[in-house]
Amino acid sequence: MQFLIKHKLMILGILLGSIAGYAYYFFVGCKTGTCAITSSPFNSTIYGAVMGALLSGEINKTNSKNE
Repeated sequence: MQFLIKHKLMILGILLGSIAGYAYYFFVGCKTGTCAITSSPFNSTIYGAVMGALLSGEINKTNSKNE
């Protein structure tokens, strides 16, 4: 439980990023199937999760410096 409380911002970033990645695949996607990231829902979701984790980690660093 302590892990979830300590890393809540990272977990939220991963969840929101993966939802955004899948939404990008679903609404935009790649019609030809030659796009590396957007041609597969798995690739797009994983990419979004990684980007969400990176962004939330950067936000967390910024908040730590200000305190």
